[in-house]
Amino acid sequence: MKPDIHPKNYREVIFKDVGADKSWLTRSTVKTEKTVTWEDGKEYPLYTLEISSHSHPFYTGKQSFVDSEGRVERFQKKYARMLKKD
Repeated sequence: MKPDIHPKNYREVIFKDVGADKSWLTRSTVKTEKTVTWEDGKEYPLYTLEISSHSHPFYTGKQSFVDSEGRVERFQKKYARMLKKD
């Protein structure tokens, strides 16, 4: 392998999918201020994700709404009267 091709800040980082409550340890250059203690007792930088392959419907095969802003509820309220007329 060629020397000096990787960034200097390439290190072990824990990624956490908050939607699925899953975490994994991998190497990355992502910038983060948070840290957490991993299963091995060592402290690593923590990067949180809203969605990953653990929670995305394409990978899980489950249809779910990840809506933190309430758009789905507003849409359902707005068009609920149209559905009741049928």
